[in-house]
Amino acid sequence: MSQRLPDLPARLGFRMPAEWEPHAATWLSWPHKEESWPGLFTDIPKVWAELAAALSSGEDVCILVRDATMEEAARLLLRERLATLERIRFFHIPTNDAWIRDHGPTFVVRELEGARELAAVDWIFNAWGGKYPPWDDDDAVPTRIAARLGIPVASPGIVLEGGSIEVNGRGLLLTTEQCLLNPNRNPHLSREEIEEVLRLYLGVQQVLWLGQGIVGDDTDGHIDDLARFTDERTIVAAYTDDSCSPDFYALQDNWRRLQAMRDLDGRPFHLVPLPTPEPVFFGGQQLPASYANFYIGNSVVLVPVFGVAQDRPALRLLQELFPTRRVIGLPCRELIWGLGAIHCVTQQQPATGKNR
Repeated sequence: MSQRLPDLPARLGFRMPAEWEPHAATWLSWPHKEESWPGLFTDIPKVWAELAAALSSGEDVCILVRDATMEEAARLLLRERLATLERIRFFHIPTNDAWIRDHGPTFVVRELEGARELAAVDWIFNAWGGKYPPWDDDDAVPTRIAARLGIPVASPGIVLEGGSIEVNGRGLLLTTEQCLLNPNRNPHLSREEIEEVLRLYLGVQQVLWLGQGIVGDDTDGHIDDLARFTDERTIVAAYTDDSCSPDFYALQDNWRRLQAMRDLDGRPFHLVPLPTPEPVFFGGQQLPASYANFYIGNSVVLVPVFGVAQDRPALRLLQELFPTRRVIGLPCRELIWGLGAIHCVTQQQPATGKNR
């Protein structure tokens, strides 16, 4: 049973760190729901094995599995991918699906008496506005992880997915109106009330709002397909100047909003346009292909690639932004048939100086 925080996280000095800050671990939920990748599921667990193998070179990897049978199947694939097995831990926690960015905890930290403490924020998860029942096991994941780690939990009592928020670790949070103001999430809350929840539970001071997401994104415009902080003042954002692109108007509007934004000191951000891949289709359906859905590990940056001409320029750009990490492109045409990519299936646990 997880313990509760005695007060609101921000009042206790907790904040959500930036993704590039040191990790104790990355969490994954092992895939098992074949309906999420109809006709392509056979190859999907191999993607998770590739992710875990790449990440295990620089941090622990914690994997949720249903039972011992699923764990052994995962171990077999991990051995084939030459993962660093001593850095991989399995937790028998059931899930409905594999998108841990959205159903997992948001970890927050605070500095106290020379030590760094960890806590978890447990948002309500309703499968992106009630789209994909059931979601009861997914909704219980944060408290079950917190109980296993022995860390306290704060529960805001609102619907929110991890892929809908992006922080710089120094008081700023990026999100979208399409998602957080969507009536299928928290219709009883105003923009100002949502901002106050984010301040009190994540320790942010200012919320920066973009507009619409990309075509094919069933999450109603998650920020992790649109714009990401790469340091405290740099934002890389999906961009196109091709007026024939189905994403042209949304991305142009988001770019104009970013240009008008200022940091807490009143300075404009360093904005970097990230190429938009040519549209990726499967079965006549356009999929949410975006290079912004990368994940920053301790030693690597894992970037979705799609076998198109824009892959190489995107990888080169991100390598320039992360010079101390190895940028790795992972083929994701099959993965995005599930309507998500690498950032959607990973969740960072910040380092505390104590290996839990």
